[in-house]
Amino acid sequence: MSECTHDCSSCSSNCASRNQPQDLHEPPHPLSHIKKVIGVVSGKGGVGKSMTSAMLATLLRRRDYSVGVLDADVTGPSIPKLFGIHGRALADENGCWPIKSRTGIDVMSVNLLLDNEEDPVVWRGPVIAGAVKQFWQEVIWKDVDFLFVDMPPGTGDVPLTVFQTLPVDGIIVVASPQELVGMIVTKAVKMAEMMNIPILGIVENMSYIVCPDCGKKISVFGESHVDEVAAKHGLKVLAKMPIDPKLAQNADQGVIESFEGDYLDGAADAVEALL
Repeated sequence: MSECTHDCSSCSSNCASRNQPQDLHEPPHPLSHIKKVIGVVSGKGGVGKSMTSAMLATLLRRRDYSVGVLDADVTGPSIPKLFGIHGRALADENGCWPIKSRTGIDVMSVNLLLDNEEDPVVWRGPVIAGAVKQFWQEVIWKDVDFLFVDMPPGTGDVPLTVFQTLPVDGIIVVASPQELVGMIVTKAVKMAEMMNIPILGIVENMSYIVCPDCGKKISVFGESHVDEVAAKHGLKVLAKMPIDPKLAQNADQGVIESFEGDYLDGAADAVEALL
């Protein structure tokens, strides 16, 4: 009898592993208490995934929930910058502790472990995936109602590691209006479906800009296709966020927690409903 490779797709044996799917989820740190894990994903970069993660965390914190953000975009970490967090995360005999933002949001990112936050992280995929697992297993996420996981774009090592390792309760897909994005979103949706991860809905970013003189909505990147994409997959459109210069200024200044507007209220409602 040949040795089991645990790859059922290439095996015809009717063994126990095939009949009883294994739960590959890893337990968090023993001192962590996390109620719900929300993944924020995108099929491509540059669509505002990290901004969405930070804003959703802020909205849930405003609703008096305990919130954390795990920055799984190891080679492109931007969560600390959005929250204006600098310096090093601390560790003791119990484990590593996230840094709290101004309003009390727990944040962990590779940038909080580097001597210089501008140093590049030049690691191969398995090492990056291992770092994300450590953020889950070795960081003490104490009494967190919602842990948002800001994932890198695409369907590679890190999203796969997150879906297999963390008990993700739902994901939000972030997209932009271009027609090309429809295909990219479909890839992200299909990956989530393959991994049996519930999809809460789609957030479209950079949907339009409001003319400061006449108030007209201008579709800078062309007409939106998000409704068609959502209908194709039976998903909800949770938000259509505009290009907002004030919001961009908040992000650049590291004060994302002071943003105004109700752009993401629908998405926050979908997350809150998980409790």
